[in-house]
Amino acid sequence: MHRRLATALTASSLALATVVGAASAATAAPADKPQVLASWTQTSASSYNAWAAARADQGAWSAYGFDWSTDYCSTSPDNPLGFPFSTSCARHDFGYRNYKAAGAFDANKSRLDSAFYEDLKRVCARYTGATRTTCDGTAWTYYQAVRAFG
Repeated sequence: MHRRLATALTASSLALATVVGAASAATAAPADKPQVLASWTQTSASSYNAWAAARADQGAWSAYGFDWSTDYCSTSPDNPLGFPFSTSCARHDFGYRNYKAAGAFDANKSRLDSAFYEDLKRVCARYTGATRTTCDGTAWTYYQAVRAFG
């Protein structure tokens, strides 16, 4: 009797462990999370566009557990002098928050800051003349601030 009970308990324990293990595996982030994160935080326009598309459809990426939160440009204006920098700031926050969570921030900070600057320059490319010069100068100031204090 004790042997049958012990066997039944062992079988139940194994079944429960299998279910718990399967549930944990199902909720774990996909193995390619570092590659996806890297692909969305490069300096190119295509990297920015891929991140923006994913941001618009965050549910499709929920298994990855990315931190999409943002305070945009922190204590600086999100749209200084009317220049729409807020989305560039949001991508910068995305990179900072997710690389910090991955324990790989220091190795990636310089690239994240450079990607931010490239994003800002793409915003400024929409303008001409003195407005473009003013935008470029503002972008440079934002970039220098994150390099020094980000």
